[in-house]
Amino acid sequence: QVQLVESGGGLVQAGGSLRLSCAASGRTISMDTMGWFRQAPGKEREFVAAVNRRIGATFYADAVKGRFTISRDNAKNTVDLQMNSLKPEDTAIYYCAAVRVAYSNNPNAYDYWGLGTQVTVSS
Repeated sequence: QVQLVESGGGLVQAGGSLRLSCAASGRTISMDTMGWFRQAPGKEREFVAAVNRRIGATFYADAVKGRFTISRDNAKNTVDLQMNSLKPEDTAIYYCAAVRVAYSNNPNAYDYWGLGTQVTVSS
């Protein structure tokens, strides 16, 4: 089992920044990829970014490329998401997730999920 706990959400004005953190515990060594997803009211959960824990390769959704940066610290079992130049359309609940495979942007592929943290961007 793997437990994931997100932190760092909040309210920010458009153009501002937030840093989300995901703390993992349990059998984290079995998880190859850590990802961030988000879900806005009335919308499906969508991929934001992912990082392969072994080689550090990163992947981003087009909507956040150039504004968000995902990073991992394997020693601390944390994965962070630095979000800059935030827009009102970034408002959503952000979820941390873990999967055994090398990479996936499909939420149905992920094995473990955190409870989420709310990010609200005001215009």
